[in-house]
Amino acid sequence: MSAVVGRSYGSPDLLTVETVDCPVVADDDVLVRVRAAGLDQGVWHTVTGLPYGIRAAGFGLRTPKNPVPGLDVAGVVAAVGPDVTRFAVGDAVFGTGTGAFADYAIAPESTLALKPAAVTFEQAAATPSSGMSALQALRDVGHVEAGQRALVIGAGGGVGTFAVQIATSFGAQVTGVCSTSKVDPVRSIGAVDVIDYTREEITDRSARYDVVIDTGGNRNLSELRAALTPTGTLVIVGGEGGGQVLGLSRQLRAIALSAFVRQRLRVLFSTSRLADLKVLAAMLGDCRVVPVVDRTFTLDDAPEAIRHLRAGRARGKVVLVV
Repeated sequence: MSAVVGRSYGSPDLLTVETVDCPVVADDDVLVRVRAAGLDQGVWHTVTGLPYGIRAAGFGLRTPKNPVPGLDVAGVVAAVGPDVTRFAVGDAVFGTGTGAFADYAIAPESTLALKPAAVTFEQAAATPSSGMSALQALRDVGHVEAGQRALVIGAGGGVGTFAVQIATSFGAQVTGVCSTSKVDPVRSIGAVDVIDYTREEITDRSARYDVVIDTGGNRNLSELRAALTPTGTLVIVGGEGGGQVLGLSRQLRAIALSAFVRQRLRVLFSTSRLADLKVLAAMLGDCRVVPVVDRTFTLDDAPEAIRHLRAGRARGKVVLVV
C-alpha cells in the first residue's frame, strides 16, 4: 500500500510517499480503507519531534516509533479482528487510529464510530481530535452553560471552529477571536461577535467572559485573565505556546497560579473517548456541528498540507484525501 513515511524527525519536507506493508489486524482491531485523514497541530509535533518532551511521551526518542503519521481517519472497514463486534466489512466509520496517512490504517474498535450518512468522509476525518478537544474543553473543564459569555481564541482554526459551534449549541453567547480573513467565516458558524486580533486586543472592549477557550497559544496569562470575569474559567487547550523543551511552561504557570486566585485557570490535553466520539457523531448527524474544511490535499502533498496548517492560514481543518 502507499503511505506517507517519515523515518526521522525534522522538516515535513523529509516526508516521502512509499510502498509499505499493510497493517496487521489484531484481535480487537479494525482495518480501515482510508478515504480521508485529518490534520491537526499534533501532526506537526510528531513529525518534527518538537517540543522535545513529546519524544519522551512515547513517540520515540531518536526516531518516530511509527514512521507513518496521522491520527484522525475516516473510511470503510476492510477487515476486523475476531473480537470486534460493533463493525462489519463495508461499514463507513471515523475516529482515531494509527498511520492514517496511508491507503489503510489500523484502529482499535473502541476509537471508531459509524459515520453519519449525510457527512462526507472529509468532514468526518476533520472531526475526531479537534472536535473532542473542543467538546471536552467546553463541557468538562469550562462547564459552559446557556446564557454565559464564551470567548474562543483561535476561532477560525481547527479546534476553534468546533468550539464556536459546540458552545453555541450549549446556549452560550460566543465571541470569536481570529484574523481579518476569518472574521466572516467565524460569524457564519454562530459567533455573535468577532474580535479581529490584527486591529484590537481581547481586552479593548468592556465585555468580560465567563469562559475563555484559548487554542492560540500566543497570549500571556495576565492578558487572558484580564478578559475573564472575577470568577471566570480559562481553558488552555493543548501545548501550543509552551516552549520548545517540554512545551508546558505557560500551562504549568497557569496551574500554579490558579491555586491563589478566584479565577479557574485550567489546561486540557484531550483524550480519545468513544462516548465523546458518539456525541460528536450525533452533533454531525443533526447539523448542530458542521465541520469546516479549508482545503484538501493528496498524500503526495502531505508536506505542503502540514506547512499550510502550521502557518495558521487554514480556515478550519486541513484534510488529506486518499
